[in-house]
Amino acid sequence: MTIWRPDPALLRRPAYLSLADQICRAIQDGILTNGMQLPTHRRMADDLHLSVQTVSRAYEELGRRGLIVGEIGRGSFVNMPRREMKPPYLPDRLGEVIDLSILKPVCEEMHVERLKGALTWLANNLPDTAAISFRPNGIFASHMGAASAWLRQCGLEVSGQNVLITNGATGALTVALMSVAPPGSMVACEALTHHTLTPMASYHAYTLNALAIDDQGLIPDALDEACRQGAIRAVFLQPSGVNPMATVMSEERRRSIAEVARRHDIAIIENDVLGPLIENRPAPIAAFAPERTLYVTSFTKVALPGLRIGYLVVPDRFVAAASNRHLVSNWMATPMVAEIARHWVEDGTAMELVRWQRGALARRHTIVEEMLEGVDFRTNPQALHVWLPLDEARTEEGFVAQARLMGVAIAPGSAFHAGGQPHPPATRISIGSTSEGELRSGLGVVARLLRGEQEIMLPAI
Repeated sequence: MTIWRPDPALLRRPAYLSLADQICRAIQDGILTNGMQLPTHRRMADDLHLSVQTVSRAYEELGRRGLIVGEIGRGSFVNMPRREMKPPYLPDRLGEVIDLSILKPVCEEMHVERLKGALTWLANNLPDTAAISFRPNGIFASHMGAASAWLRQCGLEVSGQNVLITNGATGALTVALMSVAPPGSMVACEALTHHTLTPMASYHAYTLNALAIDDQGLIPDALDEACRQGAIRAVFLQPSGVNPMATVMSEERRRSIAEVARRHDIAIIENDVLGPLIENRPAPIAAFAPERTLYVTSFTKVALPGLRIGYLVVPDRFVAAASNRHLVSNWMATPMVAEIARHWVEDGTAMELVRWQRGALARRHTIVEEMLEGVDFRTNPQALHVWLPLDEARTEEGFVAQARLMGVAIAPGSAFHAGGQPHPPATRISIGSTSEGELRSGLGVVARLLRGEQEIMLPAI
């Protein structure tokens, strides 16, 4: 039996969750390793002056997280097998499958032709630095004007010196987290969040504190209470339509969250990859708390998937840390792709593609309304997806499997769940990842499954 014991001085209310978090960190730090036996419920309760029920709830929480396993008559043991991320999208398109699982903008032949034209332009206008320079500052100094112009379209007025150019949003979000949250620290997030955040937290030994949400996203009082109970370093948010439920947070809510973060001196990481696509939305949270918000946007979801360039806006106090972490994780964005992004911002092509995307999505949402008539779902007129709650009698796994057997791939809601309280079953359905005809057919399959009895479908042999 291990001699490690939690520190009672670090316990906060609710005690069971605080105790579970301490044990979780010990496992992540390697202090408690696979196979180690934890103290009995009674022994742990006596050592920490807690009730046995509190310790039992803590052990149950650790079991739910997949970190320990209980064996009748023997006790509780650390059980942390290596788990890789299971993506919510269909990894490979096999056979005749309508893929509504991956979040993509609507794309047609026009997009390919625009990129071909941009490559021709690049061949005639390639700066020497884009080909031969090995230092980011030497390549991207001329890009800061375009970056500032694009961020202005997103609702932010920022200095180019506070912007890092990245290979899309994923790299930017990784750099942002590494810049404000050292390994082992606690990061708050919405209960339904980005599907890569949970595995990223595991790889960097973060503890995620999944907070309550409503139809606007994160509830400010939940963040305030979490900050009072634990040493939270940052909060990760998706306030503008890209979150799983496709909700857009009001300006009042954004200001409230900014005030809570300021009161507790925590950083904010704002994922806004849809940028100017969402019309008539409030300004980003970064506009209300610029001194502490690391803001991320990109072109991938609004212009062209192959245009993997993003912008990370960094407050002054985090600029050095973000620059260093970007250097060690990516060194710099791919210069030639960044040149195309700059060119498209300057000549208006980027915003033209955004406006085109709005029109295409409007048609797609009309199809959604028609095919899912009478079905309860959540979305936004410019969102790339629909959030579809399921009847409590259904399971996500069974529903997703049924759809897959009928030739339609959709994403299970569990892929976006960061922990905490159990979430009602739901699925995410992308509306931009395929043709309008396939979207209509795929939604027809989903609607038929929803209106039918739950049944395990056997695959054809």
